[in-house]
Amino acid sequence: MLSKTKFLLPVIAGALLMQSCNKKDEFYTTADGLTYKIYEQNDKGEYENKGEVSPGDSLGAKVGQVVTMQMSYTNAADSVLFDSRTQNQPIMIPVMEPTFKGSLEHALMMLSAGDSGVFKINADSLFAKTFNQPLPPFIKAGSQLTFFIKAEKVQSREDAIADQQKMFEEQMKEAAVRAEKQIKVDDQKIQEYIKTQNMANMQKTESGVYYNVTTPGKGPQAAAGDQVSVHYKLSSLDGKEIESSRNNPMSGGEPFTFTLGQGQVIRGWDEAIQKLNEGSKATLIVPSPLAYGDQDRGPDMPANSILRFDVELVKVNKQ
Repeated sequence: MLSKTKFLLPVIAGALLMQSCNKKDEFYTTADGLTYKIYEQNDKGEYENKGEVSPGDSLGAKVGQVVTMQMSYTNAADSVLFDSRTQNQPIMIPVMEPTFKGSLEHALMMLSAGDSGVFKINADSLFAKTFNQPLPPFIKAGSQLTFFIKAEKVQSREDAIADQQKMFEEQMKEAAVRAEKQIKVDDQKIQEYIKTQNMANMQKTESGVYYNVTTPGKGPQAAAGDQVSVHYKLSSLDGKEIESSRNNPMSGGEPFTFTLGQGQVIRGWDEAIQKLNEGSKATLIVPSPLAYGDQDRGPDMPANSILRFDVELVKVNKQ
C-alpha cells in the first residue's frame, strides 16, 4: 500500500496554512525550480511561514522514509482535483529519489513532522516522470499544480507499516459499530417496504437478509465453495433499476459466475444464495451493512443503500 501511486489519492490540507502577522507570507523558489511556502507552529500554536529554506537544511524527510499526511492539489483554475479528507484518514507516501527538478519528492524532503507546505509543481513533468501517465484533459499543458500538504508523521518504512496495520484494525472496529447500528435502522425500513409492497412469504436469514423463493428449483442446493452462476436485476427500494446481468453489454448478457462463500461478492449474496437450489428464482432484500455499507457508489447507490435483487440461480457446480 506504500507506493508512489498514492500521490493520486484525493487529499487536502484544510485550514492549516495560517500565518502569523509578524512575518511575510510569500513564496520562495529553490535552485531546482520548486516554488514553495512552508509553515511551522510557533509557541502559541499558530502557523507561520518559515521563510526561505537553506539548501543545506537536513531536517526534512529522507529517501526511504514514509510521510503520513493530509494533502490536496488544485489545477491552475484553483479547482480541487483530489482531497484525502473525504476518506477520513491520512495517506502514506514513501519518499523516493526525485524524478525531476522541482518534483513532488523534493517537496516532501523539505517537510518535517508537523510542518505544512504549499508547493507549485509543473504538471507536465509530474505526470510524465512521476505518475508515468498522460496529462489529463482537465489539466492545461504547461501549467502548475498547487499542492497543500500537512505532514503528520515522518517515519521509517517499518514504523509506517505498523501504524498502517493499527489504523486498519481501528477502522474495522469502528465500521463494525456503525454496521450494528445501521442494520437496525435498515431492518425497520425493510419491514415497512415488505408491508407496503404486500410481499408475502418473506424469510429472514440470521444476519438480516430478507428473501423469498418465488420459483423453487429442482437442482442441487448451493453451498459455500460451489461455483454458481446467477442472473440478477438490482433495484433500489424506490423501484429504480440500477443494473441487470441480462442487459450487461460487458458480459454479453451472461449470468454472473463466482465461487460462493469466498467473499467474492457482497456478504448478503454469500449468505442468501446458499438458501437456493439450482433453478430457483428469488427476491433478496439486503440491508446496507451486508451490501456496500457506508460506501457512496454514486447517485444511484448512495451510502447505506438497501438493495433489492431479483435473482435466478442458473447453475450450481458442486466442488
